[in-house]
Amino acid sequence: MGQADQATGPARTVILTVDDDPGVSRAVARDLRRRYGASYRVVRAESGESALAALRELKLRGGPVAVIVADYRMPQMNGIEFLEQALDIYPDARRVLLTAYADTDAAIDAINVVDLDHYLLKPWEPPEEKLYPVLDDLLSAWRDADHRPVAVTKVVGHRWSGRSSAVREFLARNQVPYRWYSSDEPEGKRLLCAAGEEGLRLPLVITPDGTALVEPEDRELATRVGLATTPATDFYDLVVIGGGPAGLGAAVYGASEGLRTVLVERSATGGQAGQSSRIENYLGFPDGVSGAQLTDRARRQAAKFGAEILTAREVTGLEVNGASRVVRFSDGSAVAAHSVILATGVSYRQLDAPQVTELTGCGVFYGSALTEAAACQGHDVYIVGGANSAGQAAIYLARSAKSVTVLVRRPSLSTSMSHYLIQQVDETPTISVRTHTVVAAAHGSRQLEQLTLRDTTTGETELVDAQWMFVFIGAAPLTDWLEGTVLRDSRGFILTGPDLTADGRPPAGWELDRPPYHLETNVPGVFVAGDARAESAKRVASAVGEGAMAVMLAHRYLEQS
Repeated sequence: MGQADQATGPARTVILTVDDDPGVSRAVARDLRRRYGASYRVVRAESGESALAALRELKLRGGPVAVIVADYRMPQMNGIEFLEQALDIYPDARRVLLTAYADTDAAIDAINVVDLDHYLLKPWEPPEEKLYPVLDDLLSAWRDADHRPVAVTKVVGHRWSGRSSAVREFLARNQVPYRWYSSDEPEGKRLLCAAGEEGLRLPLVITPDGTALVEPEDRELATRVGLATTPATDFYDLVVIGGGPAGLGAAVYGASEGLRTVLVERSATGGQAGQSSRIENYLGFPDGVSGAQLTDRARRQAAKFGAEILTAREVTGLEVNGASRVVRFSDGSAVAAHSVILATGVSYRQLDAPQVTELTGCGVFYGSALTEAAACQGHDVYIVGGANSAGQAAIYLARSAKSVTVLVRRPSLSTSMSHYLIQQVDETPTISVRTHTVVAAAHGSRQLEQLTLRDTTTGETELVDAQWMFVFIGAAPLTDWLEGTVLRDSRGFILTGPDLTADGRPPAGWELDRPPYHLETNVPGVFVAGDARAESAKRVASAVGEGAMAVMLAHRYLEQS
């Protein structure tokens, strides 16, 4: 374990401490052992890297970790950066930051970044007053939680199997723990043999109860791994369609205000924001937050207030039946409610170039596809698009890729990307930007091998080697299923409020003696929040705000109905 203490004897619950100052490191370990040594194993490390190595080794051995105590000021990796990575290995461990008085602002910021449980000022003398009471409370809280091993789903697939990639992304975005096995490696072959498969149909998914699923569809997969897909009842106060920031915001506020609320999501909560590697301009997170972290917190918050969340359910129709609004699913079933909030968001437009469709999932990906990021290490990566999502992906992938090339049709990034992201792209040496450039064709037999790039000003083409391409070329609203019921603009975005009454008259068929509310559609009681609304801001913060506002307007509608 490097600088960390070596493991000995049977696994005991661990308290881990890390500080780059050897004297401080020994002192805190001494004080911890004096109080807790009889019941806990105290592991000491003198750098973030050695502490992470210790945590990984403990994880492999199945050893539980109750508390992690980290110093803030450490070289190479400070305490907040270390705790953020430690969170991925032991998410249930309680986290404490040791800090000098001058760094208390950083400790307070860490509460948002790593869900910090407590920060302690140095020195902590006497420990009986300043250290032990804090640790006693944290250890008690940890013991009260359930720390039984998490059952893990196994996925056997091939690196260049499009469906294998889609299943991994589905599980990851829905926070379902899984372990990946390549079909051409020994353990993968053993699992295929045990399931009676030869590897011709992939992926093979083995659920925690031992059920083997071959090339499962999303809904079957969701049901088998414990995600809710069926509503608990057939009538609600509020149905929220779409699980991005707007939908999750609506679910949180709707359920917290006493409305019987169900959120329906066709794939995974988080929407496009949930796929973002880093969101740095969201209020309250000065050090940024990943889309997955933000989504997980919002989902747990909605569930805490009692909102139901249905996954892998595709909505195909909306009907008005008197005072109720009926939402139809693709399997023919339905659920009804007094009010509906449409938060369906947008999807990435498909890249129209030869062989791109055939290679999707086999080197060509839409969105950031974070489950594939590790495989990009040491490779040349191409990103198509110039908006914020493309910039965030470029910066994230540049951590491990040999090079990242951003392909932009426009003359610069300034018309579509936030200034702070442009600065980060410019300051990252492994990222280059090619303007006036589009993908003319993709090439490869089983996986992406080359791209033909075309200069839009000269018409000249260039053939480049490429194994990875991530596409972010604008968005289209997911609203075709509303045709004939809800009014939309020429691009498919939903019209609401003032846009419905531009000539001073209510929309056709409007029967109420008031105009539509600001986020209300031409169907009373049906509201819109987030990117699907015409002229929306296309930002996470505004989507969350619109979700909350839509709930307020739904309340007003219900009170007057």
